[in-house]
Amino acid sequence: MRIDCTTCGHKGRISSRETITRTYVKLYCQCLDAKCGHTWVSNLSFDHTLRPSALHQEPHDAAHLAAQIRSLPADKQRELFDKLGTQRVA
Repeated sequence: MRIDCTTCGHKGRISSRETITRTYVKLYCQCLDAKCGHTWVSNLSFDHTLRPSALHQEPHDAAHLAAQIRSLPADKQRELFDKLGTQRVA
């Protein structure tokens, strides 16, 4: 993974990382240009799956789907159901 300095554009390096969750990590970075010396924090997060893993399959039954929907914030539920044309799960 290439990291570029957000100030001068030179190559940077990840000096350390802090794992917040399995899908979210804070990367502590520093510029490799000695004249710049900028240090910063970048975030690395999982976005979405392109092809499911053959090792682990999520259950796709109605109860599991309803639980996933209930775990969404109200605005995301509303957005989802607006697209589907139905009411949100209570």
